[in-house]
Amino acid sequence: MPGEAILERPVPSSGERLPVIGLGTYQSFGVGTNPDDRNRLKQVLELFSVNGGSVIDSSPMYGTSERVIGDLTHELALRPKLFMATKVWTSRRSAGIAQMKESFQKMHVNVMDLMQIHNMVDWRTHAKTLAEWKEAGTIRYTGVTHYHSGAYANLERIIQTGMFDFAQFNYSIVEREAEQRLLPLAAETGTAVIINRPFAASGLFSRVRGVKLPSWAAEFDCESWAQFFLKYVISHPAVTCAIPATGKPKHMVDNMRAGYGRLPDEAMRRRMVKLIEGL
Repeated sequence: MPGEAILERPVPSSGERLPVIGLGTYQSFGVGTNPDDRNRLKQVLELFSVNGGSVIDSSPMYGTSERVIGDLTHELALRPKLFMATKVWTSRRSAGIAQMKESFQKMHVNVMDLMQIHNMVDWRTHAKTLAEWKEAGTIRYTGVTHYHSGAYANLERIIQTGMFDFAQFNYSIVEREAEQRLLPLAAETGTAVIINRPFAASGLFSRVRGVKLPSWAAEFDCESWAQFFLKYVISHPAVTCAIPATGKPKHMVDNMRAGYGRLPDEAMRRRMVKLIEGL
């Protein structure tokens, strides 16, 4: 996108700036060794990088996604440009260490930019390991994740400990519970925020099927419904990065475009919510 730069937000604990649109890999990258799928995903990753993306999030839970991401970014020589994030998703210290070492190998990294505790599983145990690995320089940042509002109370308590650089959770224009406490708490504690499920598990697109994008969306440089939904999410000042998942090149470009141009202000955000709630 000549002459433009993707919007960035700082990681509060360091000041490092990250693009506001990243890439999730749940389901979309779990393709194993299928050559046609891998070639398509290689194009997705090329477009992601060309359009200013850097944050890629995965997990051992996502089938072969870690290995596919690692292999393809290695083949494309993208690693220096990327911010690689994954998770530990098991119980017990020894099992967590073994799983994380395997993730390093699969993703072709010597230093992981962000290691997160997936769905808060055995988080106290893994938090100690993550702190040790961060001190040793094996990982750069630590985090904790979940994907639905039923876990918010526990997630709030964990964020309040100040033990983690990042928190990852769901947030969308129709799942706004995080606006009540989680997002303000993240801002208050200096915790970076990664948003998963920004499309509410793709449910938003069925809601707007056949509905024309309103003309006033142009006021915040919005050209599609995907951008409409993503711009709502990233316009919240506490959000560092949203990670929509896609395995389609066309969708990749559309998603990345949400990170460019103007964002809706508070009055416009209310107008966006009113529109979607009325459908």
